[in-house]
Amino acid sequence: MLIEQDLIKKVRDYFDLNIYETKVWLALLKKGVASAGEISSMSGVPRSRAYDVLEGLEKRGFVIVKLEKPVKYIGVKPRIVLEKLKNNIKKTADEKMVEISNIRETNEFENLENLYNEGLQPVKSEEKSVALRGKSNITNHLKEIISDAKSEIIICMNAEELLSKSRIFNQTFSNLKKSGVKIKVALSGNDAIISQEEKKFKMNFKRTKVKAKFFIIDRKEILFYLTNKTEDETAIWLNSEFFAQAFALLFEKAIGGMK
Repeated sequence: MLIEQDLIKKVRDYFDLNIYETKVWLALLKKGVASAGEISSMSGVPRSRAYDVLEGLEKRGFVIVKLEKPVKYIGVKPRIVLEKLKNNIKKTADEKMVEISNIRETNEFENLENLYNEGLQPVKSEEKSVALRGKSNITNHLKEIISDAKSEIIICMNAEELLSKSRIFNQTFSNLKKSGVKIKVALSGNDAIISQEEKKFKMNFKRTKVKAKFFIIDRKEILFYLTNKTEDETAIWLNSEFFAQAFALLFEKAIGGMK
C-alpha cells in the first residue's frame, strides 16, 4: 500500500499515534475490512506486532473488531474518531480544572501564599514591575489586578477589540460595578461601533484618537501593551503609584477629561 509519507507524518501528529498505529489505521481506512495478516501486508507492520497495535487502536476507538472467524477489523470513520478525541480532551480538561481548583484548599497552597507574602526578603510593592509575553499570560495577570481594584479603573483600547470580546468585558464591567468600582473607558476606532457598544454596555465611552491599549488600576498600577499583534502580545505591568497617577492625569488631559 503506497501512502504518502507526509500524510503518515501529519496523521501521526494530529491523532497522537505512533508510526505503527498510524500505518495500521490508514491501511484499514483504505481497505475497509481486513484480517491482521492482510493489515500487516498492506501496512508493512510486522505481523508479530500487528495484533498488539490493533488491540491498542481498538481500545482508543480507532478500530472495531468484527464478531466472526477469522477475526477481521474495520477502521473507524475519521470524523467519529475526531469527535471522540475532542470529547476525551474536554473531559480530561474538566477533571484537571477541578483538580487545580481544589489545590487552593490545601495546606500546601496556604504555605505557598505565606512564602510569597511573608518571605524573609519580601519584594517592595514599588519594586514590582514585570514584562509579560503571550496572550494568556497577560490576560491572567490583567484579571488578577482588575479583581483587586478598589475604586477606579481607566481603560483605553480599540473599539473593535472591545466588541470582539464583549462577552468577557460585559462580565468584567458587571463585577466591577457590583463592587462599587468606577469604570472609565476611552475607545479609538469607528464611532458607529462605539455608539453600539455604549448601548450594549449601558455606559458612556470617551472617544479618543490615541491608538493604545492600557489599564490603570486605582491610579496605583498600570498595565500597557507594547504591541497590537494578538499572536505575539507583549505588555509591561508597573506597580508604581507615582507613575500611574501621572500617566492617568496626562491621558485625561490629552482626551479632554473623563467623568
